[in-house]
Amino acid sequence: MKASQIGAIVLVLSGLATFAANAADIEAGKTKSAVCAACHGVDGNSANAAWPSLAGQHASYIYKQLKDFKEGRRVNASMTAMVALLNDTDMKNVAAYYEGQQPKSVAFDGELISAGENIYRGGITETSVAACMGCHSPGGTGNGPAGWPSLKGQHPEYIVTQLKAFKEGIRTNDVGKMMRNVSVRMSDQEMKSVAAYIAGIQ
Repeated sequence: MKASQIGAIVLVLSGLATFAANAADIEAGKTKSAVCAACHGVDGNSANAAWPSLAGQHASYIYKQLKDFKEGRRVNASMTAMVALLNDTDMKNVAAYYEGQQPKSVAFDGELISAGENIYRGGITETSVAACMGCHSPGGTGNGPAGWPSLKGQHPEYIVTQLKAFKEGIRTNDVGKMMRNVSVRMSDQEMKSVAAYIAGIQ
């Protein structure tokens, strides 16, 4: 790993430690999340596969994404408009609220599970793609302190959209270009398969 990548990871982890040190107001977060409910669901479980479910997601990860939208490191017209209404405390509170919600099961293509499991647990040897579970854990719950998101309960369509966005350089807010370096070596079919497996993790 390059020194620049290590430095970027250290900066992110320092930010996460700062986040953890500041207690959030979950009730205030629930109130503020009312503006998020139209897309992400009242309890963070999105009914539309085009929009991510946030229920059970690490507060540290949600907070980082909100900050990235607000400061232009991640671009989405709808989210840019929404975060403009939130200050730093609001973002921490909303993130804490969603972290405490329970993710629900989502639809997935069962025929892709086997191929997806091979990728998630073993990677893709031919193209040097590392196993997804190395960062996102065997159960798909990620690693909050390290900044790796939980994928459990996420719509497979949304996962594929994000993998393609990383691959095409549309999304660039991954630490050390980790997701860009992985996705660029994956085919569309491989993305669909691993997304189906992730969606099916119980």
